[in-house]
Amino acid sequence: MSNVDRLKNYRSRLDYAQNFRKNQGYDNLWQRMVNLYRGRQYRGNATGDRLLVNISFSTINTIAPAISIGRPKIMVNPRNPDDGDKAIVTEAIINYWWQHYGCQTEFQRAVKDYLIVGHGWLKTGYRFVEEEKLDNIQDTADEAIAPDEPTSEVESTFIIREDRPFLERVDPFDMYVDPDADNMNDARWIAQRVTRPLVDVKADERYNYTARQSVSATSYRDKTGNIGAVGIGNDSTDTDDAYANIFEYYDINTGEMCVFAESGDKFLIKPTKMPYVFGHPFYMLRNYDIPNFFYPMGELEAIEPLQHELNETRTQMMNHRKRYSRKWLALDSAFDDFGRQMLASDDDNVIVPVKGTENLANVVVPMPALINPPEFYNQTSLILSDIDRVSGVSEYQRGAIPDTTRTAREASIIAEASNMRISEKLVSIENGIAQCASNLIMLAQQYLTGEATVRIAGTEASPVWLTFDKDYISGEFDFTVEAGSTAPRNEAFRRDMALQLVSAIQPFAEAGLVNLPRLAEYVLSIGFGIKDPQSFLQEAPPAPEPPTEGQTPQDMGGLPPDMPPELMQQMMMEEQMGAEQQGSPPQMAPSPDQGGLPPESAGLPPELAGLPPEVLQALLAQMQGQQPV
Repeated sequence: MSNVDRLKNYRSRLDYAQNFRKNQGYDNLWQRMVNLYRGRQYRGNATGDRLLVNISFSTINTIAPAISIGRPKIMVNPRNPDDGDKAIVTEAIINYWWQHYGCQTEFQRAVKDYLIVGHGWLKTGYRFVEEEKLDNIQDTADEAIAPDEPTSEVESTFIIREDRPFLERVDPFDMYVDPDADNMNDARWIAQRVTRPLVDVKADERYNYTARQSVSATSYRDKTGNIGAVGIGNDSTDTDDAYANIFEYYDINTGEMCVFAESGDKFLIKPTKMPYVFGHPFYMLRNYDIPNFFYPMGELEAIEPLQHELNETRTQMMNHRKRYSRKWLALDSAFDDFGRQMLASDDDNVIVPVKGTENLANVVVPMPALINPPEFYNQTSLILSDIDRVSGVSEYQRGAIPDTTRTAREASIIAEASNMRISEKLVSIENGIAQCASNLIMLAQQYLTGEATVRIAGTEASPVWLTFDKDYISGEFDFTVEAGSTAPRNEAFRRDMALQLVSAIQPFAEAGLVNLPRLAEYVLSIGFGIKDPQSFLQEAPPAPEPPTEGQTPQDMGGLPPDMPPELMQQMMMEEQMGAEQQGSPPQMAPSPDQGGLPPESAGLPPELAGLPPEVLQALLAQMQGQQPV
C-alpha cells in the first residue's frame, strides 16, 4: 500500500472514530460532566433568578484527595536474581523522578478526568533538549606575524538542558481509539490530536518540508481568545491566529507510528517503527467499566439528574420566598389619609386613628395567603441523601455534621462502607502509577545519553547523592506501589501507631532483639515527621571489651574475692567461649569505615561495585527497611 493510500486509510479511521463519539453522544456527555463540575449546570438563557448547589464539585474534590493526594512509594523488584542491587538503585531513582519531574502533578490532573468523565489519559515520552552556546575566543597564534591585528574565532559549545523521561496528562477529548474495541487490549490503533499554531507547524524541522508547507489552518482564535473551527463564526485570516490539528497515529497491529495533519496530502512523519520498546506511550485510567462498552462512566454521570433536581428545588424555594408577602383587608371608610399612611408605615409603636364606631375586629383583617405544604421544602434533604447513596460519599467524608447523632460503631460502619469504593479506586490508581513508572525506566534504559544525579537515600537534611548512567538501571524489573501510599495520612493516627509500635516492641527490646537507634529514628521520622532524627540521638556507648587471655574476672573488677574456685573457673570458661564467638572470622572484608564495602555487597555487578561505601550501605539499609525514606 502506497503512502497516499495509507494516509487516506488512517484519516478514514479517524473520521469513523469522531463520528462514532458524536453519534453515541460521548462528546456531549463529557462536556456536560465538565460543566457539572465547574458549576455551569444551567443551559439556555436564564429567565429569572436561579440557585445552584454544586454537590458535584464537592463529590469530586472529596474522592480525588482520598486516592491521589499522597506521594506514592514505588517499589522495584528484580526479575533476575543478579539484578537485585540494580533494583535498589532503580527504586531510589524512580521515586526521585516522580517527585521532582512533575509526574505527581500530571497524574493528579489525569485523576480528575478519571473521576469527572470516567477515564483519564497519561502519556510517557523522552525529552532531550540541547542548546548551542557560542563563545568568542581570541586567537593569538599569529601575534608574532601581526601582533597589532589579532583575530577572533567563535567556538560552539552544546549544552544539554534536559535528558530525561517525562509524564504528561492528555485531554480525553484529544484521544481517539478504535471504536470496535471493548478495551485497550483489543484496540487496533490509537491516536492523539494536538492543536498547534500553524506558524510552529510550518517551522518544525522534524516534519517533512513539503508536507508541512502544505498544511492549512483548521481553526482560528477569535477576539475573545476562543479557538473555533474555520467558517464557524470566524472570518479571521491572520496567520498568527491560525491553528492546525496534528494527529500522532499509532498502528498497534503493525507496530508503526506516523504523524499527519488534518489537511494536506502527505505524512509529516512517514510510517516508521514505534520508537518505544513497550509500544504506544499511552495509558488509560478507567473508572466504572460498563460491559461491552469501551468508554467507562465517571462519578457525576449517575448523579446528574439529582444535581439538576436539587438546583430546581432550591430555586423554587427561593422564588416562593420572594413571592411571599402579607396583605391586609381594611375598611376604607374607617381611615382617613393620615390613618392609611400610619397603617402602611414600617415604624414601630405608632397610633393609627380609626373613624366611626365600627368594631375594630372588622376594620383590618389579614388576607389569606397560599402557602406551600411544609413537606415541599423537605425535598432538599431527600435529594442529598440520594446523592450520597448513589455516589458512595458519606456526610462524614464531606466534612459535614450529620443531623442524626450516631454511635461511634455506626459511624465506623458507614466509614468502612464508603472506603470500599475508595479502596477499589486506590488499586486502579496504584496500578496506573506502577505502569507509568515502568515506562519511565524503560525510556531511560533506551535513551539516556549521559549521566544524571539523584538523591537516592538519606534525609533532606543529610542526603546521599548518586551519579548514574543507563548501565545502573539496566535489567528487567517489576513495579508496584505501596498500598495506601497515595491516600492522605492522618498525622494523629501516624503518631498513635508509632507510639503503639514502641509499646508492642518493648518486650523484644528488653530481650536485646531490637536495634533501638533504628527504632528511635523510625518513631521520630515516620511518627512525628522530623526530617533529621539523627540529630536527636547520641552515639551508642562502645561495647565492653572481652577479657584477654590470662585475665581473671577478679582482675576485671566484676567478681567478689570470696567466690568459690569452681564457680570462678566455670565463669572464666564461659567468658572465654563468648569472646571466641564474638571474635571476627578470618579474612573478613574491610568495614565501610575503613574504606571497604559492607558484607552484603558481595557479588555486586561491576557498575555498582564502584559505588562509594556510604552510598551502597545506605541503599542496602533502605532495601532492608532499616532506614525510612
